[in-house]
Amino acid sequence: MGGHAGARHTTGVGPLARRARDYDEDDVRVRPSRRGSRPRTRIRPAHDEAVQALVTAVDRGRYRCLVGAGTPEERGGGAARGGAAPHTPRSAKEAAPPPDSRRVTAMRARELGRKGVVVGDHVALVGDVSGDPDTLARIVRVEPRTSALRRTADDTDPFERIIVANADQLVIVTALADPEPRPRMIDRQLVAAYDAGMEPLLCLTKADLADPAGLVAAYAPLGVPYVVTERGGDPAALLELLAGHTSVLVGHSGVGKSTLVNALVPDAERAVSHVNAVTGRGRHTSSSAIALELPGRDGWIIDTPGVRSFGLAHVKPENVINAFEDLAEGAAERCPPLCDHRQADCGLDSWVADGHASRARLDSLRRLLAARDGEPD
Repeated sequence: MGGHAGARHTTGVGPLARRARDYDEDDVRVRPSRRGSRPRTRIRPAHDEAVQALVTAVDRGRYRCLVGAGTPEERGGGAARGGAAPHTPRSAKEAAPPPDSRRVTAMRARELGRKGVVVGDHVALVGDVSGDPDTLARIVRVEPRTSALRRTADDTDPFERIIVANADQLVIVTALADPEPRPRMIDRQLVAAYDAGMEPLLCLTKADLADPAGLVAAYAPLGVPYVVTERGGDPAALLELLAGHTSVLVGHSGVGKSTLVNALVPDAERAVSHVNAVTGRGRHTSSSAIALELPGRDGWIIDTPGVRSFGLAHVKPENVINAFEDLAEGAAERCPPLCDHRQADCGLDSWVADGHASRARLDSLRRLLAARDGEPD
């Protein structure tokens, strides 16, 4: 018994004991790491073989991407740059892709970190990009954005959310009746457009129920282009203003965005609903943003869910006034430092008095700044 025990304890005392210098690397037992033995590195793959795509919809962590000649950058008209496919509800049905392109379902790759991906983003895909059923690609890169439409939940929320990327026109959809127009909401959306560097377009719907003259006159000093539509009317005038642009449709629930989309893109089949007769508010029918190509492949529209608030906590006053070229020059020459353009010693009053800009334009600017600050009309 004693002899066998001594043979097993080779590191003990006695003639069979081994000294430390007698060990080599083969005698060392290494416990494998739970995280694997691959060393960490900051060097990421270049993914030179990745294909370019346009994100057209987002649904529960899966991204619908358009690959091929249907993307704006490959046509020369746009900005440069996993698991089974999710169930797509009827309210988010997409129009059929162009014949020379394909739709691919993708997921975000881990190397993107916390970088978000939104509708309108131009991305790089790797993996299975065939677009076949039950295939999944990976988004490994988001190309630099030319614009980003942002909003916060309210004016006290410091966290801004990007709604849409790479659009150049913001279509503010407002009903003339049923529900009643909300000028303050229009003002806030104009501020968001100017902050994002997007051109605004005022789309007044349901003109068969009310006269648009009053609302048109209120926004005439801003020089915002507008178009008037009727229920069941011909959308040709609106289509002309959308041609050649990537346009985002925004507005509160019930104003008729989905109805417009169905008229502009008949294959879209966006769900529509009615305005509540008691509250005067619409019901959300679009649950997520979706990008759709216009007939003739002459532009894109992005339909967004209806919103009941449009927070502007992220917007700086200088981003708003820069959209008013006739007033921005006066602000640079005559306003005191850190002027909010609404204080008593603002130099814009004397600028207007000297005839460099109209009083109506200044009043409109201050109304937008008041909307940014969350003050009532």
